[in-house]
Amino acid sequence: MLFPVLETHRLTLDHLSKEDSMSLFALFSDKRVVEYYDLAAFTELSQASNLIAFFNSRFNENSGIRWAIRLKETNEFIGTCGFNSWNLKMKSAVIGYDLLPQYWGMGFSTEAVHRIVKAAFLGELPCGKLNRIQGDTVPGNSASEALLLKVGFKEEGIRRQSGYWKNQFHDLTCFGLIKSEYREIE
Repeated sequence: MLFPVLETHRLTLDHLSKEDSMSLFALFSDKRVVEYYDLAAFTELSQASNLIAFFNSRFNENSGIRWAIRLKETNEFIGTCGFNSWNLKMKSAVIGYDLLPQYWGMGFSTEAVHRIVKAAFLGELPCGKLNRIQGDTVPGNSASEALLLKVGFKEEGIRRQSGYWKNQFHDLTCFGLIKSEYREIE
């Protein structure tokens, strides 16, 4: 199964490799990036290598996919995005994304998320055509909530204490996007 490479006006979304370990470490060792994540800030480079292997195993098992987000002009790694999991039978997936802080507020995450959502709804991925994509945010993560709303997701409600990490329970706000409601950006 070939890893699907996707492009936007400014970005290339492609396979994460061992060569991305330092960049991924820089991303996930930043406490601002992992503030709402279900993992602590990385302290060792091996954590980044292990995460790359984990992301790639999801693709190899056809249970999810994670892309490196790269600037098209320079091929510089600026973040990741993808589907943490997908359910082929239910034609649904759960989305995730992150970006280096120096690129926040420039529309890169929105651009990348639009592209992977479009690919999922058009059947350009190994999961086939999806009908529903879900995104979960921790209440207070207003940047992530704004991104999902901008792409067309609808807030569906709070799932009380449905997450547990960093030694505490977390409420999660559930956002959903149905294929029939998705509108591609121009």
